[in-house]
Amino acid sequence: MSESVTIPSTTEASTSIPSTMTASVLRAVHDVVLEERPVPVPAPDEVLVRVASVGVCGSDVHYYEHGRIGPYVVRAPLVLGHEAGGTVVAVGSDVDPARIGQRVAVEPQRPCRVCEFCRSGAYNLCPRIEFWATPPVDGAFCEYVVVPDDFAYEIPEQISDHAAALMEPLSVGIAAAQKGGIGVGDTVLIAGGGPIGVIAAQVARAFGAVDVVVADIDAGRRALAAKYGARVIDPATESTEDLGAHVFIDASGATTAITNGIRSTRSGGTVVLVGSADEIPLSVPEVAMRELKVTGVFRYTNTWPIARGLLVSGAVELDSLVTHVYGIEQAEQALTGEGATGGLKRIVQPGVRRVDDPAVAAAS
Repeated sequence: MSESVTIPSTTEASTSIPSTMTASVLRAVHDVVLEERPVPVPAPDEVLVRVASVGVCGSDVHYYEHGRIGPYVVRAPLVLGHEAGGTVVAVGSDVDPARIGQRVAVEPQRPCRVCEFCRSGAYNLCPRIEFWATPPVDGAFCEYVVVPDDFAYEIPEQISDHAAALMEPLSVGIAAAQKGGIGVGDTVLIAGGGPIGVIAAQVARAFGAVDVVVADIDAGRRALAAKYGARVIDPATESTEDLGAHVFIDASGATTAITNGIRSTRSGGTVVLVGSADEIPLSVPEVAMRELKVTGVFRYTNTWPIARGLLVSGAVELDSLVTHVYGIEQAEQALTGEGATGGLKRIVQPGVRRVDDPAVAAAS
């Protein structure tokens, strides 16, 4: 690190802030390097956050492996990572200095706030939104980030740094439950027992569902989902078509799983598509004649306060999802999953150079 500097037009924490930071940068497919970059300067309405934990999302892996997701193409060096938590260390001139020292969970997007979608509250659909780790917007695999003041949510001590980072995928689960209209007494079918599926199962239970079923062909993931109170099914050997689910949530992106889920949804029920399948065959007569509601989830709006409440109440638990933790020098290893066979959720700690045993670090 270089010598400390004064950041203009901000109020700083009592501890010094360096002039440069280490960032893990994706330059091209399978090409990740460490760079020293200037510590960003918060605008008047922003806070500077020292990043403690960043979750590795499937989208990060996809950019690493393929260099694009749909229309979003990595054409210039990109910092990955959008699931982040940390501590406020400096604030912009319009932000209350009392925020310095607060531990926060970060909502990783900046909407324009003036378009028709933003003004109606659907800011996730803002056509000019800047979402972290989506080309060309940098993410949080670095030591410091700047965040709009109102998108850095203070968290209590009982929420760990790792859980603060995972409030982002928790928000996806909350958005799915909201779009599905999950209510007391409902039966909910979830396809996919990965992180989103397991989180969605916990949220469904917290929203009042009495029968939460997770279908996954992987025995390990079924076992994990069962630990969180879900009833599990192997779709390769068991049918769900007689389940009559009030809500079906796809967290798999698998065409067969989506087709089976639609058939397993009762007439008048809701199908929520969270996974990233490109195209699926959809029977229009089945949707129309059974009055199914088919909708998608694109990120979230106003979910962090709900996520915080679910964690504080104990209705949702996230820390045990973390199976491997890496330092900033090991960010590429975190993306590839090297040494993480059978793991569920991987975390990068930008303030740590290396972790000798990622699995042991997660357990500690």
